[in-house]
Amino acid sequence: MLGGVSVVRSAMLTLQTALPQLGDNNRLKLFSGSANADLSREIARYLGIDLGPMVRKRFADGELYIQIQESIRGCDVYLIQPTCHPVNDHLMELLIMIDACRRASARQITAVMPYYGYARADRKTAGRESITAKLAANLMTQAGAGRVLAMDLHSAQIQGYFDIPCDHVYGSPVLINYIASKGLSDLVVVSPDVGGVARARAFAKKLDDAPLAIIDKRRQAHNVAEVMNLIGDVRGKVAVLVDDMIDTAGTICEGARLLRQEGARQVFACATHAVFSPPAVERLSSGLFEEVIVTNTIPVSETRQFDQLTVLSVANLIGEAVWRIHEESSVSSMFR
Repeated sequence: MLGGVSVVRSAMLTLQTALPQLGDNNRLKLFSGSANADLSREIARYLGIDLGPMVRKRFADGELYIQIQESIRGCDVYLIQPTCHPVNDHLMELLIMIDACRRASARQITAVMPYYGYARADRKTAGRESITAKLAANLMTQAGAGRVLAMDLHSAQIQGYFDIPCDHVYGSPVLINYIASKGLSDLVVVSPDVGGVARARAFAKKLDDAPLAIIDKRRQAHNVAEVMNLIGDVRGKVAVLVDDMIDTAGTICEGARLLRQEGARQVFACATHAVFSPPAVERLSSGLFEEVIVTNTIPVSETRQFDQLTVLSVANLIGEAVWRIHEESSVSSMFR
């Protein structure tokens, strides 16, 4: 009899040891907002899991309704939603998703933001302005997010706007690998403005320490840029303009014109975020660039595609970052 009790206790201990392991493997939950469902599916495929079921609908007055359709109690939930156009709708959708998960007793909620809208409103440039990048960070924290995973924030200080952990990953490895695979010679990496020098320098270092050039510009108004001067030599070289995003393409196209005038043999454009507000497509497809290389952090619809455009996927990068966060291992080591 005693031997039987001992066997039962032993079996119970074995089961209790195994249960947390099973729980850990099943605790990762992935949900997609409506902003970039294709990217979300690619990330889920990389992780080897399915996207969680969710109901999303809009009432007659425009209000959004979100319902998570499976139990997430005690789970680590990752909500994939770039806050791209329409920014306010997608931001509000993300906030509602976060709130729904918090009220469903998720253990931790991570907002996965391949693109962070309002990132350019990161400081006051005149009196009586809002620092909207900080406001959006506050809203997510108050909604119940416990962590943020963002890609290529417009400025490094935005990480500090979050009062919760913020993992910042970069799309540059995908862009650099693609440029390197083309076997181009006489490369020079160009920053389209002084503010992007650190980004361009890091890009150039990974391309066998390619030389660096800088375009000095003076902005006259929002989305209007005037190119003033080029610092560096591009004559006879293949120039690669590097930026975090392309919005109306005014800055990067003015930069390309200057590089052509200064004797660049070819001009390529590289950017993580393809915002592509009008008239970006017309400008980018005008013949200034051999190729415009972007990633899929923001979906590029068929109406915004053109012959010179190449869209690369960052799904594996984001998926790997999600897995490392879930496993509590280093994210920054991905980029060393």
